[in-house]
Amino acid sequence: MQNRTLYFGDNLEVLREKISDESFDLIYLDPPFNSKRPYNVLYKEGLVDSPAQVQAFEDSWQWTKEAQHTYEELVGIRPSKTKINQDISNLIEALRKIVGDNDVMAYLVMMAIRLIELKRVLKSTGSIYLHCDPTASHYLKIIMDVVFGKQNFGNEIVWYYRGAGISPRKYGPRHDIILFYTKSGNYYFSPEEIRVPYAAATVERFKYYIGNVRGEKDYGTQKLKVGGKHPDDVFEIQPIAPSAKERLGYPTQKPETLLERIIKASSKEGDWVLDPFCGCGTTVAVAERLNRNWVGVDITTLAINLIKHRLRHHFEDIRIFVDGLPKDLAGAKALFKKDPFEFEYWALDLINAVPAQSKSKENMRGADKGIDGVIKLFLGKDNGNDIIGNALVQVKGGKVQRSDIAVLKGDVEREKAQAGVFISLEKPTQQMRQEAVQAGEFKDKYSFKEYPKIQIITVKELLLGKKPDLPSSYKAYYKEAQPKERENNHNLFSLI
Repeated sequence: MQNRTLYFGDNLEVLREKISDESFDLIYLDPPFNSKRPYNVLYKEGLVDSPAQVQAFEDSWQWTKEAQHTYEELVGIRPSKTKINQDISNLIEALRKIVGDNDVMAYLVMMAIRLIELKRVLKSTGSIYLHCDPTASHYLKIIMDVVFGKQNFGNEIVWYYRGAGISPRKYGPRHDIILFYTKSGNYYFSPEEIRVPYAAATVERFKYYIGNVRGEKDYGTQKLKVGGKHPDDVFEIQPIAPSAKERLGYPTQKPETLLERIIKASSKEGDWVLDPFCGCGTTVAVAERLNRNWVGVDITTLAINLIKHRLRHHFEDIRIFVDGLPKDLAGAKALFKKDPFEFEYWALDLINAVPAQSKSKENMRGADKGIDGVIKLFLGKDNGNDIIGNALVQVKGGKVQRSDIAVLKGDVEREKAQAGVFISLEKPTQQMRQEAVQAGEFKDKYSFKEYPKIQIITVKELLLGKKPDLPSSYKAYYKEAQPKERENNHNLFSLI
């Protein structure tokens, strides 16, 4: 296992197949909460037509065949690669009788088997922080008690924040729950790293003499601790404001201050940190800044791509290892067969194209008229203003034919774009190449260079480093948070 590794795939499969026992000092996870709403990765405004977003994942769980099979693994009906004890089997069986075969039970089943694996990969001196909202925390706490042992329960941390939106029929929801457990009684915890400021009234009161006499013994003058007070189990930290420099556009993004407090309290420099639901990468970005080794896992190529862009923007010359995405043609074909949706996003990232408009796995084409991606082009300046053009991208994983190029030509003309790029997993026909050549060229007004109006590139060529023949791409597509300085001036690769 290498430091700075991002695993693409189902975290249960990654844990089972690629992570050894007792590998991590700290695990933080912020799994989907079963809120039944889609989450979207947002790109920079103005790059593509409204709504300028693509769906990253759906936070909805159903009692499917997969959930049924996982339940059968947990209760011993079906063989499992995960070592499951009788206590967890009894609990899951009891929960099903009470909760029933529904979305909530599917969520609990999927979380339970992953928590068992997370305990396996956690060091005996390690800690785990499970982030959940109040709609799920009571169920998850029971599961955590059984998996990790109720004697290893540390705190139920309340992350409190202010905000808008109040229901007239109940109290305003203003907190999340973070369950803090350890693997044993011998764990690392450093409150000195995360002391918080005393209240102003306390500071004022301690300006004067305060005795400390208990019984007949005088313990001297009471004094405030240097650095602040011992941290409470209530973290008062504001969420990221929509206009904040830290904001990346990922709806479930947590503030770096929150992760910084957790990582500093429960790990040291050089320790290993895991986030198995790493989303937009806040955990791994903070771990990198605090000089920890880290591993992240996510099931979407969009998240993996977002994290890569985020880290490379924040940390110059950082070397990131990606496991699970195609490295050769066979891998690309396997990804397409498994999930054409993820294959498309992977291919688009190879040419720095942003996915076009909003899509879902149920309706991959939707209203985007077959346009899968857009490359923004810098075409020069006019009276000091940038001239921006478009290259439309279509990705094809199955059988290809001449009419595919004709459709792309029509899209380019209709959208008044400068060019079209056709990415093909299969070898294009000679008729397709002739159709592309007949489309002609377009001229860059800045350099006066001519470029092919329609270009065909195979996935094999992309893997060998070929790029579309186009003017310079216009800036980065991913939103970029303001970088923060490392805590110490360690060499970037000193912890590998």
